[in-house]
Amino acid sequence: MGPVLENLDLYVDGFLTSLSIIVVAMVGSLLLGLLIAACRVSPVPPLRAFGTFWVSTFRNTPLSVVLFFCAFGLPELGINRTFYFFGVLGLILYTSAFVCEAVRSGINSVSAGQAEAARSIGLNFTQGLRYVVLPQALRTVVPPLGSVIIAMFKNSAVVGAFGVGGDLWSTGQTLTSARGYETLPIFIGVAIGFLLITLPAGAVLQVIERKVAIAR
Repeated sequence: MGPVLENLDLYVDGFLTSLSIIVVAMVGSLLLGLLIAACRVSPVPPLRAFGTFWVSTFRNTPLSVVLFFCAFGLPELGINRTFYFFGVLGLILYTSAFVCEAVRSGINSVSAGQAEAARSIGLNFTQGLRYVVLPQALRTVVPPLGSVIIAMFKNSAVVGAFGVGGDLWSTGQTLTSARGYETLPIFIGVAIGFLLITLPAGAVLQVIERKVAIAR
């Protein structure tokens, strides 16, 4: 572990950059996924069609292709941002499709009588979804949603291959290719960095799952 300790400052910087990518992408994908899930169950046919198209497109497209389009395709359309922005955007777009399907499964698990009761007291579709259906649905989707989020944490490593720079994966590449360190110890350090993110996140999700199960 000598090479890791010698470059501990680079690993710490890479860890913090990867953590920032993960946090921003997690929040963005959850919000966008909820919005797309609402479209998927909407009574408005064009919104349902849009939601279906979104999910079918991003669930069946490899993450590397989505990132490639964001990093190199969007600039061709006149959208010029940093690689960090494009990397996080690609991760959000890709993960939102899986978040959407997890949330939609929870919505479908809620009794139809709940939505009918919401309509009977004068709530429209949006109000019924927000105040009646979603609070019940989100309790049932903690395990699958947690799996999606953990997978997104690991997928964040792919973002480093598209020039983001400074994240854990890029740190490992720099130390092996530019500084000549042996690959095995360097990427063991990278793996440890990701474990320091995913293992606590998994523990937190288990605690949330138990609390939600008790609440139900």
